[in-house]
Amino acid sequence: MFGQPTSPRFRAVLAGTLSAGLIFSVAACGGSDDSDSDTTTDASASAIDCSPYTKFGDIKGKTISIYTGIVTPEDTPHINSYKPFESCTGATVKYEGDKSFETQILVRAKAGNPPDLAIVPQPGLVKQLVATGKAVVAPDEVSANVDKFWGKDWKAYATVDGKFYGAPLGASVKSLVWYSPTDFKDAGYTVPTTLDELKALSDKIAATGAKPWCAGISSGDATGWPITDWMEDFMLRLYGPEEYDKWVNHTIAFNSAEPTAALDAVGAYLKNDKYVNGGLGDVKSIATTTFQDAGLPITEGTCFMHRQASFYAANFDKKTKVAEDGDVFAFYLPGKDASSKPVLGGGEFVVAFADRPEVKAFQTYLSSDTWANTKAKLSSGWVTANKGLDPNNLTNPIDKLAATILLDPATQFRFDGSDQMPAAVGSDAFWKQATNWITGQDTKTTVDNIEKAWPK
Repeated sequence: MFGQPTSPRFRAVLAGTLSAGLIFSVAACGGSDDSDSDTTTDASASAIDCSPYTKFGDIKGKTISIYTGIVTPEDTPHINSYKPFESCTGATVKYEGDKSFETQILVRAKAGNPPDLAIVPQPGLVKQLVATGKAVVAPDEVSANVDKFWGKDWKAYATVDGKFYGAPLGASVKSLVWYSPTDFKDAGYTVPTTLDELKALSDKIAATGAKPWCAGISSGDATGWPITDWMEDFMLRLYGPEEYDKWVNHTIAFNSAEPTAALDAVGAYLKNDKYVNGGLGDVKSIATTTFQDAGLPITEGTCFMHRQASFYAANFDKKTKVAEDGDVFAFYLPGKDASSKPVLGGGEFVVAFADRPEVKAFQTYLSSDTWANTKAKLSSGWVTANKGLDPNNLTNPIDKLAATILLDPATQFRFDGSDQMPAAVGSDAFWKQATNWITGQDTKTTVDNIEKAWPK
C-alpha cells in the first residue's frame, strides 16, 4: 500500500480473529492447526531433492536472516518448513517475527540495516522498499521458478521499473460467500454460479420473509474496510481486470462511471432492507456490527449468506463444523457468467536485501513447488497460488477450496485494490466514506469525496 506500510486493516483482522481464541478445531476443519507437533515433525523431516541448491556452492555454516510480520504461533510452520533446506545445505535460517514489521522494515532498509530477506504483504510496500535503493533484484533461478509456477499477474506485482524483485509466497482468497450447506439443502437452495443467479437467490430468500444477507464493517480504526472488498469484487466482476487496474492505479477517476456503478451494485445488496441485516438489525446496523460477528447469524438460522474472505472461518465457534457438508462453508462469489472467474485476494512476496550465494539458494527454495508442498503439510489456514502445489497436501476444507480457486487456469487474480492505493485513499477516505455511505450518504457524494482525497 503506497505510503501505508503499517496495514491497520491487517492488524485489525488478525486481532479480531485471534483475540477470542476462535481458531479452527481439528473436528471443525478436518485437519490440524499450525501447532500440531506430529504433523510438523513428519513434514519438516521429509527428504527433498537437494540438487537445485548445489549450484550455489558450499554454504554449510552460513546464516540467512528472514524478517516478517508472521509471529507466534503462526511462525511455527514457517520455521519448520525451512528444515529440509537447512538439512540439504547445512545453512541456518534465522527467523525474526515482528508485529511492527511493516513499519520497521522501511526503517531498517533506509538505515542500511535490512535483513537478508523479508516477507512483504503488499505490492505497494514492495515498491517502497525498492525505492530505498536497498532491495536486490531476484536471481535468475527465482525468476525462472516464478515463470513456471505462477501467473504473469503475480510476477508483475513485484516488478518495479521492469526489474523483478520478489517471488510470491502465500496467497488468500477474498471472493467467497459463507453459507450453511445444511440450511441450503433443507430450503432447496443451490449455490449460484453467476451474478444473476446470486441476485435471483437473494430475491427468492427475501420473498419468504427471511433476510438473505448479514454484514458488518465495524473494525476500530479500520472501520469500513469490508465495503472496500465488496466494491473491489464488483468492480472486477462488472468491468473486468483491465478496468479494475485502471481504477486502482487512478488511470480512471474514483468517481468515474464504472466505479460509481460498482458501488451502486454493492448497494443493491447492502443498502437493501429486504436483504439485510439478518439477525442483526437494519441497514445502518452494518456500521455498528463488528466484522467478526457479522457472519455468525448463519449458524443461528437468521441469515443465509455473508461475503468475506477465507480467514473468516476462524470466527466461528470451535464446535462448528466448517466443511462442504458441515454447519458452514463457503462458495466462490460468482462472475457475470459461469465461464469468467475474477478473484480478489491478497498475498506475500519474498524480497531480498543481499545477494550472497546462501541468500539466493534460500530464495530459490522458497519460490519452489518443493517448499509450497512442505508448507502445505504443516499448516491449516494457509494456501498459495504456486501451481506446483498438490491440493491433497492441504488438510483444511476451506484451504482446499481457496487453492482450487487460485489454481484454476480460468482464474483472473487481482490484488486487493485499497491495499494498492495511496494511504490517503485506501486506508483513510475509502474506509470513512464507505462507512458514511452505509449509514445514508448517497453514492455520488461518496465517490466524489474519495476522489478528492487522491494525492495530486
